[in-house]
Amino acid sequence: MRAWISAEPGIENLAVLDLAKPVPEDGFLLVRVTHAALNYSDLLMIVDQYQVRPPRPFTLGQEIVGIVEEASQGSGFERGDRIASKVPWGGFADFALVRADMAIRVPDSFSPASAAALPVSYSTALVAIDYCGRLASGEYALIHAAAGGVGLAAVEIASARGATVIATAGAKDRLAVAAVHGATHLVNYRDTDWVDQVKTLTDGKGADIILDPVGGEIGEASLRCIALDGRYLIVGFASGAMPMLAANRLLLKRASAIGVYWNHDKDRALIADTNREMESLIKVGRINPVIDDRYGFDDLPQAFDDLRNRRVVGKMVLRVDAEREGVE
Repeated sequence: MRAWISAEPGIENLAVLDLAKPVPEDGFLLVRVTHAALNYSDLLMIVDQYQVRPPRPFTLGQEIVGIVEEASQGSGFERGDRIASKVPWGGFADFALVRADMAIRVPDSFSPASAAALPVSYSTALVAIDYCGRLASGEYALIHAAAGGVGLAAVEIASARGATVIATAGAKDRLAVAAVHGATHLVNYRDTDWVDQVKTLTDGKGADIILDPVGGEIGEASLRCIALDGRYLIVGFASGAMPMLAANRLLLKRASAIGVYWNHDKDRALIADTNREMESLIKVGRINPVIDDRYGFDDLPQAFDDLRNRRVVGKMVLRVDAEREGVE
């Protein structure tokens, strides 16, 4: 099978190699990958800056959609089932091993490319909004990087929860996408007065939850517009810098800074609840991922460069074997 291998740090050192097809053990599925999604954590993993550091050489890719080729007895899946799943790594390949308890059934109504956004982006957004943020109807939700994979998912979920969503992004076209997906107010965080804009939009109250995949200066400034008892949700550091949070602002607003993290081993009950909630939201049409799937298998280095430089909107998806799904 083909596989994108990282033998040395850096995008420029990625290479396609021929590897043996993996053999599933008990509790695992062998999946023929049709689509694989890109994540910022992939970029960090390539340069050894992610908390998960596979031994080199390793196959990249943490989020896949595909067709079950082999399923162990008692797994709950059969050959031919279409699934999406998070994998520790190994997704940018023709075949991947998937833990059966991590697989998500893909509804017939969902395109395989759209399903690639479910295992990481929507799971993370649901854990952030419902579990970490405990967002209530009528509250204000400030969503940074609202045109990105997690950001757009969070806009949809916060809107479904009855919140007033304030979306931020760095360009008008990206804000327009957030508006289509449920954002009530749009703020360009390149404006020097964006914090004051948020205060005005909330009648001086500030945002009840702030979801931040960006970090850096954006994260630091966010505490200037957080509400009393507000929750600042740390999702990631796409800016490349971790925010230096002012403890006095948290103190004076009785606010909390909460890390958004989940793990299939430690959080099995939470992820099971999240998957059920995801299925419910799909059925009522509240999950509609924005997908950029212009990239074929050989285009991965360019896709990573576009992701790193924020030249895309929504979730980036690599077409690994899309033709077998009837996708041209």
